[in-house]
Amino acid sequence: MHHPLTHCSTRPHMHAHTHTHTRMHTHGPTHPSTHTHSGGLSTSLFIEYRVVLSAHGFLTAPVSTRDTTKVLEQEIPASMEERGMEEVKPLAVEDKAAAEEAVEERVAQEKTEDSTAQNKETEEREVDVEREMEGEVEVVTPCPTESHGLQGTIKGHDLFGYVGIEAVLDQMRRKTMKAGFEFNIMVVGQSGLGKSTLVNTLFKSKVSRKSCSPNYEEKISKTVKLQSVSHVIEEKGVKMKLTVIDTPGFGDQINNENCWEPIVSYVNEQYERYLKEELYVNRKPRIPDTRVHCCVYFLPATGHWLRPIDVEFMKRLGKIVSIVPIIAKADTLTMEERQEFKQRIRQDLKANGIRVYPQTEYDEDPEDRILNDKIRENIPFAVVGTDKEHQVNGNKVLGRKTKWGIIEVENVAHCEFTNLRDLLIRSHLQDLKDVTHNIHYETFRVRRLNESNLTVHGLALSCFPMENGTHGTNGTSDRSESESHL
Repeated sequence: MHHPLTHCSTRPHMHAHTHTHTRMHTHGPTHPSTHTHSGGLSTSLFIEYRVVLSAHGFLTAPVSTRDTTKVLEQEIPASMEERGMEEVKPLAVEDKAAAEEAVEERVAQEKTEDSTAQNKETEEREVDVEREMEGEVEVVTPCPTESHGLQGTIKGHDLFGYVGIEAVLDQMRRKTMKAGFEFNIMVVGQSGLGKSTLVNTLFKSKVSRKSCSPNYEEKISKTVKLQSVSHVIEEKGVKMKLTVIDTPGFGDQINNENCWEPIVSYVNEQYERYLKEELYVNRKPRIPDTRVHCCVYFLPATGHWLRPIDVEFMKRLGKIVSIVPIIAKADTLTMEERQEFKQRIRQDLKANGIRVYPQTEYDEDPEDRILNDKIRENIPFAVVGTDKEHQVNGNKVLGRKTKWGIIEVENVAHCEFTNLRDLLIRSHLQDLKDVTHNIHYETFRVRRLNESNLTVHGLALSCFPMENGTHGTNGTSDRSESESHL
């Protein structure tokens, strides 16, 4: 790097340089300088250099020491040591090539970053333009289902002020609380597995058929008889009509061939009744819903594999209703036996193609899939039921008292009753009803309409009675119903 003062001809430069050395030898050593030129000249030597040039006529204006120092302060950069930098040593040929490659890579990277930043800015500008268009025109994206109409989306930040759309949730809540809703649950299993006790434990009230019958006699039925009992349960202003369908006699016979047919006929009968109400010319404002929303199937705690009757029943019922299998009286198994039994049941379900709730194909979004995956990992639930309370550490808990302690029903370390309760009531009750209506009932409706040769424009209702009445079954099941208000 050349100093600005060396831009003169060669001969004056050499002459001046010679005189500089002569002057230095004549007058003695120069004073130490506080500034060092980048070319290696000290401040005093640079001043003498300027004086010599001025004496020979190369500099027209006299230069004082103060002016020279000022010029040095303005023009001469700081030294390497003052800037905290190491002196750059000459690079070898290989080092120079590597340095050039690094510089080229850095330049290419900077170009890529600049291009990415420009593209991002362009996309942001396009998004802003689209938002402005949405706010002004209110119509942006054409609706694929309509040939003439357009559909746009206006978000909260695009509104001029508060509209009150969210208040519709409060309206729906008030309307639902006034009207209430129905929930129909069926319990299936052989006698002695605690079906009635578990239902009472689920709803913490005497809702089972056995509890509601004052003169109930425990005896094994010769045939499968479906019996239902209904209650209106009210909690915090919310009313729910609960119907519990029991199946006494299932699996209790020596010959259990086709013992599931009365249950299949009952489920289809409820779909038929609902379809008939829909096809009336003058329909009711609200159609009574007696369809089975969930079937809880009780498995005995054998610790082995699924029995043939279990496989055949769940195969047939899994196509028309949501089945939730559980291990009844799980306190008869150790924790290791329980886990092994659950693993074997899951293997049997998969090997036989049995569909139990919740099915993977009914997951609506990733959030539902994560929640349902946890449920599917724990199915079948190992539960213990009781309606008796005991004192544990000064608190009343539902549990079964034994000689070695109390089995707490709602303690996840003792059994999985809370998982079953959350699934049936607290997290998936509405989803059970939606799956029943949108999947199982819809499949039945399509099949029945095809069988009856019903057309869309003219419904031939000859196969359905027009008056309000009950549609009889094939005589394989007997039912008795009772209602109460809790």
